[in-house]
Amino acid sequence: MSGGGHDPFAALDLPPAVKVQTLKLLARISQAASADELWRASDRAAGFVLGLETVEALDAACVKALYGVFDGAATARRVEQAQ
Repeated sequence: MSGGGHDPFAALDLPPAVKVQTLKLLARISQAASADELWRASDRAAGFVLGLETVEALDAACVKALYGVFDGAATARRVEQAQ
């Protein structure tokens, strides 16, 4: 994640435990050393959000935003790996 102090979660009201896990998952995505590692990290992140969605821990807008954050991070990592 880049952005010089920009918090992608500032607009989201995530419970502390959810934010901590989200940051850990984002770190795994951004540090993936191979395409397979990236796929596994992205899949795990999507499963995490699906779990939150399933138990209705977050509202629909927050769930959609989290999917977007993880998708964006995975896309950025794929671009980095391709260079």
